[in-house]
Amino acid sequence: MRHRYGSGVAAVIFDLDGVLIDSEQVWDEVRQSFAASHGGVWTPEATRAMQGMSTPEWGAYLVEAVGVQLAPAEASAGVIAEMEKAYAAHLPVIPGAVDAVRAVADRFPVAIASSAPAVLIKVFLDVTGLPVPVAVSSEECAAGKPSPDVYLLAASRLGVVPTSCYAVEDSTNGLRAALAAEMTVLAVPNPHFPPAPDVLAQVRVLSSIADLPDALA
Repeated sequence: MRHRYGSGVAAVIFDLDGVLIDSEQVWDEVRQSFAASHGGVWTPEATRAMQGMSTPEWGAYLVEAVGVQLAPAEASAGVIAEMEKAYAAHLPVIPGAVDAVRAVADRFPVAIASSAPAVLIKVFLDVTGLPVPVAVSSEECAAGKPSPDVYLLAASRLGVVPTSCYAVEDSTNGLRAALAAEMTVLAVPNPHFPPAPDVLAQVRVLSSIADLPDALA
């Protein structure tokens, strides 16, 4: 695979969870607690399986695989309500993330392409005040990550060709989604849920989101 680092960047598209906010553990804790309160039994593979899924997809997974005794839409709505409470108490913005996005946005069009529901993306943008004109949730797409749909939709709304975009990701499914969209992919690996080595081998790895502006120079 040929990468285009440092040339012809039309836009930079960010994942949210794990890239800009340290939320993967919060999602995991909230889902586990919610499942236990509604008849579910957590499985070892549940955490990674749901990373990147759209809201309808993980709502169905909680019911079908974890055994939550609710309809999928009720399960997802309940989890999202608990996430809103958690964010109201503390939004875990990753150190350096806000400054990195601002620095990149000074030079390129930027967007967010996230598996998080739109209401939680809005919370993040409201709290940080970041200049992100396009924010897409995979709720709007036919399939969540590792499908490329959310990245392709973000590029379309920015009015740019996907192959001219950089994507910033942290998880295995997110990296696969950005690669499937044929974007140039920069990984900031999630320390809590490290991406698969074979996927990391296909992208450029940064040690921190703070390194991103220099990586685009």
